[in-house]
Order: sequence, then C-alpha cells, then structure tokens
Amino acid sequence: MEQSAIETNDLKKAFGKQAAVDGLNLRVPAGSIYGFLGRNGAGKTTTIELLLNIVAPDSGFATILGVPITDPGQSIEVRRRIGFVSEEKGLYPYMTVEQIIRFTRPFFPKWRDDLERRYLEMFGLPSKKKIGDLSKGMASKLMLLLAVARGVDLLILDEPTDGLDPSAVEEVLRELVTLVAQTGTTIFFSSHQLTEVEQIADHVCIIDRGRSIVAGALDDLKTQYQRIQVVLSSELHSPVRWVEGVEQFHQEGRTISLLVSRNVEAIVAQVRSLPGASTEQHPVSLKEIFLESVRSN
Repeated sequence: MEQSAIETNDLKKAFGKQAAVDGLNLRVPAGSIYGFLGRNGAGKTTTIELLLNIVAPDSGFATILGVPITDPGQSIEVRRRIGFVSEEKGLYPYMTVEQIIRFTRPFFPKWRDDLERRYLEMFGLPSKKKIGDLSKGMASKLMLLLAVARGVDLLILDEPTDGLDPSAVEEVLRELVTLVAQTGTTIFFSSHQLTEVEQIADHVCIIDRGRSIVAGALDDLKTQYQRIQVVLSSELHSPVRWVEGVEQFHQEGRTISLLVSRNVEAIVAQVRSLPGASTEQHPVSLKEIFLESVRSN
C-alpha cells in the first residue's frame, strides 16, 4: 500500500452540540495533489485546523507525515515539514516583504533560496513594500512563496488562488504541478474553484456535514460517474425502477438523461431494453459530481 501523507480515522470535532467534523476518514497519498471540497460549513476549515493541531479532536485518530497529530514531542519537527497558506492570509502588516522573508527563513533548515528568488521575480513582489499595503492577490502570492520556499514535504493550502487574476491563477497552478513533479511534495488544498481543482488534482475528497461522501482518484471517479443520454421511439409514461447507481433522472418527451455513479454497464443494458432506445455515454465534470453529491446527501 502506498504511503500516506495525511490519514484520518473516524476523526470528530464538535463545538457545543454542533458537529463540525463527524467521523471523517481521509487518506492522502504521498506525492499527490489532493483537492478537498465541500460547501461552506461542510467542515473543511475545521479539518485543516485539526490536522495542524490548532484545535484538538474530540475523538478519532490522524497522522501527518506518519506522526500522530496529538504527539507533542514531534510537533515542532512536523511543523518544519509543513507549509500552510490560510484563507485569511494572516501576515504581520508592519513588516515589508523583504523583512517577513528574512524573519521566516531561519526557522526552516531546508529553505530554498532558489525558489525564493524565482517567486519574487515571477510574482512581481515589491520587496520594500509593507505587507499591510499589499493587495489581496499580492498577499496570496507572498504566502505561497513563504510556504513553498520552506522546502517542505507537505503543503496545506486553503483557497490558495483567492484574490488572484486569471493569469496569476494559471501561474500558481502551473508552479504547484511543477513542484510536485520535481520534489515529490504532497499538496492538500481546499478550494471552491472546482475548475482549478479539476485542472491539477489527481485525488479529491468531497465532504458534507463533516463526513467524506465521495473520495478517490479523480480519473477513477470520472470513469465511475457518467452521463447517459437516451432517445426513445415513444415517450415513457410509466416509471422505471432503475438499477442502483442512478443519481439523477430527467425526462423531456422522448429524451432521458441519467447521471450514474456506478453499475454503468447494468444501467446501459436496462436502458437498451426500453422500446426503441438509442444511447450515448458522456464523461462528466468534477462540478457535476460535486453538485449531485452534496445535493443528494
């Protein structure tokens, strides 16, 4: 079995009577780009806080880079192996770009001077400008530089492209893919931008109400989920008891559209048994998988 960079088993965290993470099971393969998806309030931020040991779990178990998240003896060493970009972009506003880099560098023995120079130039970061005067997009770029240049084994990114223009988004996504290819770094990132996740992720997890509802290799999920378009010789007037796996059914006259999540061959065979049916199968997007998963949960 391939090594995991992140693994959780029945992880739980509640605030009062509200369960934020409710028995979450995750396995993030080392060296993967892992998209972590869910609606607002689904438990994504709390999960990240648990993984970073910002909050303590109520029960369950989790490891980061093979180390239990609750092991105080390993906390400092593990943090040196993790880079984190938060949605809030919390940085010292009174420091300049140059000062925050100089302040951060000594904490990380594997600091990559080459990546620091590369991102300063590529992102056009003004070294003498105070962080408090940076735009949201520039702050995002700076946080990414500070996280990546650490030479870490795991990057945890919360909305990493927030505030970036489309050109900068493409630059960042391309750099993340290059980083994984060249160094084997694992990237675990939470995002609402499904097209960005689909562009670079090789694994995804969709959570809702603190639980994983869909997880796996993205290529496998996109093979597993399919859209089946059916044209009948005459309109279907009586309901069909479909084979298990039909997630969505829509009929308009003689045309039927099915979104299926499994048992594709059996469903196609059932469709073809209908009077005068002709069928076409189409791949689906991550957006379709996401919307149907959270809608039906």
